[in-house]
Amino acid sequence: MTIKNNLQEFIFNVDYEDFEARVIEASRTQPVLVDLWAEWCAPCRVIAPTLERVIAERLPALRLAKVEVDEGENMKLAGHYRVRGFPTLLLFAGGEERARFSGNRPRHFIHEWLDRHLG
Repeated sequence: MTIKNNLQEFIFNVDYEDFEARVIEASRTQPVLVDLWAEWCAPCRVIAPTLERVIAERLPALRLAKVEVDEGENMKLAGHYRVRGFPTLLLFAGGEERARFSGNRPRHFIHEWLDRHLG
């Protein structure tokens, strides 16, 4: 199986209706990084390939759930988690939020941040 095929398994879209199952419950067995983003957000578009690369470099230890906040009821998730700007990255492990950051960040920052919060 190629890395590209693996990425399709480890990077996925999620919405309000399946967030509980695909993020909260799934994080009980494997950490899930959540990318809350918007189509109109330039920093969101810039960080997206960086996040894909980070996930590829950490296969199979981490998954990335992408939430487009302007679709359907997804903005409720941004409100629930008190998101103030986009992109916002939330790290879930053990069924709860462990850490977050906002804005575009370089790959090395994301790796260090993950190492700090996942141990």
